[in-house]
Amino acid sequence: MSFKNRLFWIVGSVGLIFDQLTKYLIVRSLELTESIPLWEGVFHFTYVTNKGAAFGLFRESGGWLRWLSLTVSLGLMALAWFGPKMQRWEQVGYGFILAGALGNGIDRFLFGEVIDFLDIRLINFAIFNIADVCINIGIICLLISAFGQSEKSARS
Repeated sequence: MSFKNRLFWIVGSVGLIFDQLTKYLIVRSLELTESIPLWEGVFHFTYVTNKGAAFGLFRESGGWLRWLSLTVSLGLMALAWFGPKMQRWEQVGYGFILAGALGNGIDRFLFGEVIDFLDIRLINFAIFNIADVCINIGIICLLISAFGQSEKSARS
């Protein structure tokens, strides 16, 4: 059986499993706000939660974010299932975005907040999680796909 957009489903599944597994391990290993330096002053695992979006935006009114995560996830799955066969970079990009949307969406539905733990202190960046990384990698992949398409069109 040939499975359309196979990479989308593989990347989405693996990304989601990795996100949820790392969050589970953090919750089981650390107390809330506890921090373990992996490289002192540069990179730590710091267990925090976030009721809002990236950088704590919409913290006071973030309940709608769970529905946004669900809508994005269902839309991406419908695109992969019912839409055309996507190019490789599109499949990977949308798969990563699906993993991130589902990973943070699951947190929002189950706990009312997202579990974050990746703490880059060298640049004083917001604490984030694997789902956030997946979304950003997905966007990069879609940009590669878009620029690759425009280069192919320009050569034709």
